[in-house]
Amino acid sequence: MSSTDALARLAAVIESRKPANGGDPEKSYVARLLHKGPDAFLKKIGEEATETVMAAKDCDQGGDGQKLVNEVADLWFHCMIALAHYGKTPADVVDELSRREGLSGLEEKALRKAVAREAESKS
Repeated sequence: MSSTDALARLAAVIESRKPANGGDPEKSYVARLLHKGPDAFLKKIGEEATETVMAAKDCDQGGDGQKLVNEVADLWFHCMIALAHYGKTPADVVDELSRREGLSGLEEKALRKAVAREAESKS
């Protein structure tokens, strides 16, 4: 079973928890976050990102690497809620990562800046 299969299954569960799909905020954490709107799940992404950074810093001091894995899992999970809210899927992220494969990170960043500048000049 691949990681993308696991992400797709989790994305399907998150999708099923959307209020429009019958998700009950009284019975589901995901439904509750989606019901509260973007501020709720975006705040959680910020919290989880901070906890991920702290866990990584702890690893530098000999801390438990599993804590880092756990925090990244929490971060990814909350990011997946945001993706679902905005009509995107983990497959969209994997596709973007695949598109970037083989590109230098510096080249890719420069390309994004050039595209943004061009779009800005057209508006």
